Amino acid sequence: MAPSSEPSYPTGLVWFRRDLRTTDHAALYRALTQCQQVHCVFVFDHEILNPLARTDRRVEFIRESLQELDGVLRTLSAHPRGGLIVLHAVATEAVPALAHSLGAQAVFANHDDEPQALARDSLVRTRLAIAGRAFHTFKDHTILERSEVLTQTGNPYSVFTPYKNAWLKKVDAFQLKGYTVERHAHRLAPRPLDHCHPVPTLASLGFEATTLSQPRLPTGASGAQQLFDDFLGRIERYDDTRNFPAVKGPSYLSVHLRFGTISPRLLARTAHRLMLDGNPGATTWLSELIWRDFYFQILHHHPHVVDRSFKPAYDAIQWESGPEADALFAAWCEGRTGYPLVDAAMAQINQTGYMHNRLRMVVASFLVKDLGIDWRRGEAYFATHLNDFDLAANNGGWQWASSSGCDAQPYFRIFNPVSQSEKFDPEGKFIRRYLPQLAKLPTAALHAPWRARPLELQEAGVVLGDTYPHPVVDHDSARLRTLQRYAVVKAG
Repeated sequence: MAPSSEPSYPTGLVWFRRDLRTTDHAALYRALTQCQQVHCVFVFDHEILNPLARTDRRVEFIRESLQELDGVLRTLSAHPRGGLIVLHAVATEAVPALAHSLGAQAVFANHDDEPQALARDSLVRTRLAIAGRAFHTFKDHTILERSEVLTQTGNPYSVFTPYKNAWLKKVDAFQLKGYTVERHAHRLAPRPLDHCHPVPTLASLGFEATTLSQPRLPTGASGAQQLFDDFLGRIERYDDTRNFPAVKGPSYLSVHLRFGTISPRLLARTAHRLMLDGNPGATTWLSELIWRDFYFQILHHHPHVVDRSFKPAYDAIQWESGPEADALFAAWCEGRTGYPLVDAAMAQINQTGYMHNRLRMVVASFLVKDLGIDWRRGEAYFATHLNDFDLAANNGGWQWASSSGCDAQPYFRIFNPVSQSEKFDPEGKFIRRYLPQLAKLPTAALHAPWRARPLELQEAGVVLGDTYPHPVVDHDSARLRTLQRYAVVKAG
């Protein structure tokens, strides 16, 4: 990662997208080492923002993170007009136009392998090339990407464990080393006077304030570092705590990985070192970082997964449809299924934009295998509501739950929402937090209120069908229907 001896370009432009930090930033490092002066831009892209609801926690997270990024760039540049150029425009038009107005010979950005992003970047590259400008992109969002981990026959992996073993064999100090941006920061250019504007307000972008701060979600690179430092103090216990939603087990860094406010190399480097030292929690956590790379390479090699099953045979499944299915889907979305762990999990995502990973598996299995509803409907709901929504991971997780994806849960394994509740929220702390109407039930009755004795319900103030719904389906009956539904793919 050593810089070239002489800059290749007089002026360069770094286009920030899902990498909202300066530390260990591949594209920024490359620009600073290849250009005599470097400008930086972020575009609030109309094509991304316009379809969103006017209250979106992710837009607020990005905006707050940009405020910090702008301040850091200003400090690094040591110039009163230093900082980030922020535009509210169509990126495919604005980036080439800005490169022209700045006299930039090259634009630098980090890879984004989502299909829409690839199409956007292809158009930008073409428009820049017509004007005689270069467009350079770099790996930054994952540790190993695209075709860096292949089988001995040169094919992409479709099963995680062999992929993980190959990943661990391939990864080395070079892959995990950070980019030393700061030593080249003197090449950051002052912004032109007509671009010396503060980061736009939410209102000027057409959005309203959200519940991002309830509970408080630290934003920006400093917020990510704060969470990481906290996690390192308990990472050794991660393997024991990660499955219990009422316990402070996860790192809570997923949204920061999504928007690049922390370097994945820093996380993997730290976890890898701790793994080599025998830290059990770090070993498990590193595996989850490798899962992330795995799903990105699946998306890269198999883009059809965006709207179809990874395993084509699963597209033959007949999902429930019509008014009754729509009513069941609405009950799932709104946390009215009558299964407390499922409903508490949906309350969590609806109120905070976050859902614990164990609960993501539980509610996905319930939607697909208890309600018989197409996994794509659940995937789309998560895409709208999750702060950390990432197409590759979200798609991979939903296809895993529906058994249609790579290395998926076998179709005949169907989570029982009551036993999952009893196992992973044994004291009912999580359920009581998000379903206060059930808080006074005895713990033994909390996981399946319809089994509670009438006196228990009365003393807890619970009226089934009124203050809390009856179960929308019987799990045992639904399980049999699912096995019949999946019979079309048994041979697969």
